[in-house]
Amino acid sequence: MNQARSALIVDDERDIRELLVLTLGRMGLRVDTAANLAEARELLASHRYDLCFTDMRLPDGNGIELVGEIARKYPQTPVAMITAFGNMDLAVEALKAGAFDFVSKPVDLNVLRGLVRHALELNNDERPAAPAQAGQASRLLGESAAMQSLRTTIAKVARSQAPVYILGESGVGKELVARTIHEQGARAAGPFVPVNCGAIPAELMESEFFGHKKGSFTGAHADKPGLFQAASGGTLFLDEVAELPLAMQVKLLRAIQEKSVRPVGAAGEIPVDVRILSATHKDLAGLVAEGRFRHDLYYRINVIELRVPPLRERTGDLPQLAGAILARLSAGQGREAPELTEAALAALARYPFPGNVRELENVLERALALAEGERIDVADLHLPQAPVRTVAAATAPAEAAPLPAAPIAAEPSGGALPSYIEQLERAAIQKALEDNRWNKTRAAAQLGITFRALRYKLKKLGME
Repeated sequence: MNQARSALIVDDERDIRELLVLTLGRMGLRVDTAANLAEARELLASHRYDLCFTDMRLPDGNGIELVGEIARKYPQTPVAMITAFGNMDLAVEALKAGAFDFVSKPVDLNVLRGLVRHALELNNDERPAAPAQAGQASRLLGESAAMQSLRTTIAKVARSQAPVYILGESGVGKELVARTIHEQGARAAGPFVPVNCGAIPAELMESEFFGHKKGSFTGAHADKPGLFQAASGGTLFLDEVAELPLAMQVKLLRAIQEKSVRPVGAAGEIPVDVRILSATHKDLAGLVAEGRFRHDLYYRINVIELRVPPLRERTGDLPQLAGAILARLSAGQGREAPELTEAALAALARYPFPGNVRELENVLERALALAEGERIDVADLHLPQAPVRTVAAATAPAEAAPLPAAPIAAEPSGGALPSYIEQLERAAIQKALEDNRWNKTRAAAQLGITFRALRYKLKKLGME
């Protein structure tokens, strides 16, 4: 560690101060101590600190007051809260006030060292920015007020270790937002582990999340680390967190609160160092009100709420987004990127994009394949008509039955009826596949047709 770095310890217990001074001193930090708020304020006013630890209860006030002051006056100084064991409510309150992280008494020295390393990494100006993965940059492009606000908020929350709940419709790029938070934060050098909570069978969830020991159940032929262990030192992204069954929610809550997990069949718990980011397109607060999601887990993962705007709220970004997507797709095919005509851009701006950026990418990829020449016009986009009503789902599936839930326009706008119906079917299938993350069995069930019928229509429509 850099010898010039310094830390401030604010605690009225002499034993805690001495423990932290000894531990941080061995990590190469110069350490100042304060026994109350007044002393802490004097030291903060006269010195620059790379890290601060403060107790919750102090003789002349509350540690959360100090957290707020540091967040306002000294935003480059990460501050961590020292809380009593098991007092997660106060820890969450501190995180909401701007604390970087928290540590419980009695202090676990391994957890403490990991926290210090992450805090110091935040102020490491020499840390290189993580490269953006190919194909991701297009989703955070845009100069609209909504996107500028989103990028500003991401930069702020990246400096914290607080759990972030990312709210947004399907296709807005919630995983990209989570990756950006990870890459801009102190854990960028660690792993980013995304997990789709709706894709893990309920009976395997505990083993997948926490791991298992050899022989703990039939088929457990060797020890296996879980997702928490795989993400240690980095970020665990819980996508579609609303799909977690209630029994698993209880175990996840304990893992988040205690920062430790118990593998299936293990005698004791293993400490884990992960930051939790979660996302869903569902109304999680509504699920809490209905009793389908635990309110205590909701408040733990929703310390910071981050809403990702849908594409229809930032249509001014469409030209830049479309241009970036076409450039990427064209580069993959080794060809020059075509231009969108003014009429095509106007058509894109009018379309509501229920599938958001993901749907825009699909529309442009199809247009790129079908367009002739170096320009893409309205006819090449094959946009579905704006939905005005929904066909009722059929009571019994049939091989040749029309697809339900397709967006139906008031009239086929003078086009040929067969191609118009084909367009509706393609849009309905596309939406069902996206809603079900390309699981064809579930998509067929949502559409009210058999799996065989869906395969036939995919082949017929050239969507395989």
